[in-house]
Amino acid sequence: MEHQQGGLGPRHTLPGCYRHPERETGIRCTRCERPICPDCMIPASVGYQCPQCVRGAGTGRGDAARPRTVAGGAVVGDTKLVTKILLGLNVALFVAVLATGGELVTELGMIAYAFGGDGTFELLGVADGEWYRLLTSAFLHEQLWHIGLNMMALWFLGPPLEAALGRLRFTVLYLLSALGGSVLTYLLMAPNQLSLGASGAIFGLFGATAVLMRRMRYDMRPIAVLLAINLVITFLPGFNIAWQAHLGGLFTGGAFAFALVHAPRERRALVQWGTAALIVVALVIACVVRTAVLL
Repeated sequence: MEHQQGGLGPRHTLPGCYRHPERETGIRCTRCERPICPDCMIPASVGYQCPQCVRGAGTGRGDAARPRTVAGGAVVGDTKLVTKILLGLNVALFVAVLATGGELVTELGMIAYAFGGDGTFELLGVADGEWYRLLTSAFLHEQLWHIGLNMMALWFLGPPLEAALGRLRFTVLYLLSALGGSVLTYLLMAPNQLSLGASGAIFGLFGATAVLMRRMRYDMRPIAVLLAINLVITFLPGFNIAWQAHLGGLFTGGAFAFALVHAPRERRALVQWGTAALIVVALVIACVVRTAVLL
C-alpha cells in the first residue's frame, strides 16, 4: 500500500536525462527521442533537440546528419509555405465562384447524382465518373463567412503542423483529409445533395494536431476543447453542415498523422507512405461500392 506523507511521493517516476541521469524529465529530443533536461534542451521548429543531434546536424555527414522534423521531413526556413499556397488556392476559387455566378459550384461541387429538370433521371457527378469532384469540392466556397472560418482555422492549424511534419507530409495530410471527408459524404449523404467546402480537410488538421500533441506530450486540453466545440457546432440543427465531411476528414487525418509521428525510425518511409497508400485504396474501394449501389 502506497501513500504520501510529508509532501514526499514515489521517486523516479520520470526518466533521467541521458546526459544528466540524476535529473528527471518529461521532455524528449524530437529526433532521437532520448530524455533531456532543461540544460540540454535546444529549441527546434517543433519541440526540442538534444546537443548531440544538433551537433550531428551541422557536420554535413549525408542524409543521416540532416536535421529532420518529428515525422522525418526536411527542416525548412519557411514553415508556412504550403499553408499559404492552400489558402491562396481556396481564396482564388472563391473569387472565381463569385465571378461565374456559382457555375463552378455546379461543375466542381461534391454530388453523387441529380434528377433532371424535366423529371427524368440524370446521372451527374461522382456516380457518372466525375471522381475529381471528391477533391475539387474541398476548395470551393460560396459564402464569405464559410471561407472566412475555414481559412482562419487553416492559418491557425497549418503552420505548426507543416513545421512538425514537413512540407510533403503536410500536403498529403491535407489532401487525404479532404478526400476522406468527401468519400464519407458520398457514402452517407443524400445522393442529390450538393456539398462543398474545406471543412473535411480542416477537421483532418484538427485530428492530426491532437495526435501530434499527444506524441509530444503537450497539454491536450486546448485542442480537445476546440475540437469539442467544433463537433458540437457540426451537429447543431439549422446550420446545414455536412457532418459527414467533418467526421470523414477527422478520422482520415488522425489515422495518417498517427502513422506519420509513430512510425519506427528504421522503417519510417515504408510505414508512412504505405499507410497513405492503404488509405487511398480504402477510399477508392468505398467509392466503387457506393457507385455500384447507386447504379
